[in-house]
Amino acid sequence: MDFELKNIPSQKGRVAIVTGANNGIGFETTLALANYGFKVIMACRSLEKAEKAKSAILEKLPNADLDILQLDLSDLNSVKTFAQQFKDNYSKLDVLINNAGVLIYSGKKNKEGIELQFATNHLGPFLLTNLLFELIPDDSNSRIVALSSLAHKGAKIHFDDLSCEKSDDPDAAYGQSKLANLMFADELNRRLKKSGKEIVALAVHPGGSDSGLFDEMSKLKYYTFKILSPLILNSNAAAAKPSLFAALSPNVKGGEYFGPQGFQEFKGKVGVAKRSEYSKREDVAVDLWKLSEEMTGQPFLR
Repeated sequence: MDFELKNIPSQKGRVAIVTGANNGIGFETTLALANYGFKVIMACRSLEKAEKAKSAILEKLPNADLDILQLDLSDLNSVKTFAQQFKDNYSKLDVLINNAGVLIYSGKKNKEGIELQFATNHLGPFLLTNLLFELIPDDSNSRIVALSSLAHKGAKIHFDDLSCEKSDDPDAAYGQSKLANLMFADELNRRLKKSGKEIVALAVHPGGSDSGLFDEMSKLKYYTFKILSPLILNSNAAAAKPSLFAALSPNVKGGEYFGPQGFQEFKGKVGVAKRSEYSKREDVAVDLWKLSEEMTGQPFLR
């Protein structure tokens, strides 16, 4: 299975949101969607960076239809404000790509005291999807895409220790947040189908890419990635392909997990990705869903 970007018909008249659209994979995803005719709302924490990214896209695509709305996924109030602003300005949402994420090792927490990666990578997208759901047409071409990661493998949801403070693994919190992305997409798709909806929810991972997530790595890990990156990592444009496949391919049904098919899934053609056995546990996904509803204060597809 591969995905040829040139074979996609015009998407003019359709509306997409890409979170974290100002750099890395989000930038390349936005560029591609705009090239197909989407109106793309660039949901970014920094308006200054978003404006620079918009200008860069317009230099390549002068007719790109782009809007910017501020969104800090770590702040649930910011998510609510963004959702209301979107509803005030747009009547529908055809594609939601929950792309933005953070990778940190400093034990940071958001304003509510929630571990920052879990808040930003999972709770923010969970609430955003919930608040915008009513605007998504009930159609199989409507897509909700969650960006997971190879880091989900070996991870679990630490229900009694969401900050992973008891874990000796410095990657535990990030892995947990990316596992949550995958399990959210799975459970969302199950609930959509159970309710008779045709909307498609699915997850992807970009493989390995230097998308700006590695700034807080230890120096040893950071420079190892930099030295090896030409050999093992995707370009950001290639890393955006799984997201674009999920958003645009007519050959998806929902509940799938796609990513690169090359060595260790770092790069290569897009296809069905490998997932951990733990990530398949529906009981954990249901518990995660309930916890997410409690933490965001919003019921969703019950």
